[in-house]
Amino acid sequence: MTRLCFILLSVLGLAFASGEAWAQAWPTRPIRAIVAFSAGGIVDVMARLVCDQLSRQLRQPVVVENRGGAGTTIAAAFVAKSDPDGYTMLVNSSAHTISASLQPNLTFDPARDFSAVIPIGNSPNVLVVSPSRGFKTVGDLVAAARAKPGSFNFASAGVGSGVHMSAERFLASAGIAAVHVPFKGSPEAITELMAGRVDFYFSPVGLIVEHIRERKLLALAVNSPKRAAILPEVPTLAEAGVADAEYPLWYGSFVPAKTPRHIVETLHRETLKALKTPNVEDKLATLGLEPMVMTPAEFDAHVKAEIRTNAALIKAAGIKMN
Repeated sequence: MTRLCFILLSVLGLAFASGEAWAQAWPTRPIRAIVAFSAGGIVDVMARLVCDQLSRQLRQPVVVENRGGAGTTIAAAFVAKSDPDGYTMLVNSSAHTISASLQPNLTFDPARDFSAVIPIGNSPNVLVVSPSRGFKTVGDLVAAARAKPGSFNFASAGVGSGVHMSAERFLASAGIAAVHVPFKGSPEAITELMAGRVDFYFSPVGLIVEHIRERKLLALAVNSPKRAAILPEVPTLAEAGVADAEYPLWYGSFVPAKTPRHIVETLHRETLKALKTPNVEDKLATLGLEPMVMTPAEFDAHVKAEIRTNAALIKAAGIKMN
């Protein structure tokens, strides 16, 4: 009897160990990275850089698929409904924390339906104006807006976009008003700004740095806690005299909420390793992205806090989708 029990326990132990090993065996097939933006933009370029390196490390293809549109909610809705097995992940920006406050009929909850994996980096937004406007500092812009209430406007890449929220945060902190002029994307907004048809614009620094260096646009300040590494000569808004106006954009990856934790942790660890690869790190720096180191739990908490902050800002500014 004792010998029989020993054999049975041994078999059960082996079965348990085999099951545990099977559960840990991830990935065993290609992974889909659903990017919430169209091909060719900063988020797409960034995602392809990181996913290419991840493919090498995980020894499985990490295939980028673009599903832009509807304020990033098309991609997010698709991933939220995907199997929580680690084979479908979302690459999104801080727009992920804005959508719920502007689109109440979403089929997913940005806080509850995702597990945050890792922030890939953040990008300061830079406040830019046309040199023809004659503003040399943030103080000049604020003073002119106060002198002529209601006469100023600003561009954005769409209602509820990160650059729109950056401007609203600046307006509230500076105590000035301006009319919002939304465009379909950053290229149109930048063209109108250079033509002098809009007064100012908050742009991700990587998109606009060449225009600044060529003196086609003038950078007044960045809206990050510290100066941007790619534009070290440009002051922060706080340094320029406008406090509590920080609103840097971040980019990160997510998986469906019920994805096993060992997969979330593996994906976090491998992505962090990819981000520290010299080739990836250097190329992300040229895009204006800066490191944003957080654990999955810290990133989850950051996302949920930002959802609350954006909800308050959207309500105070009276922002509504067209």
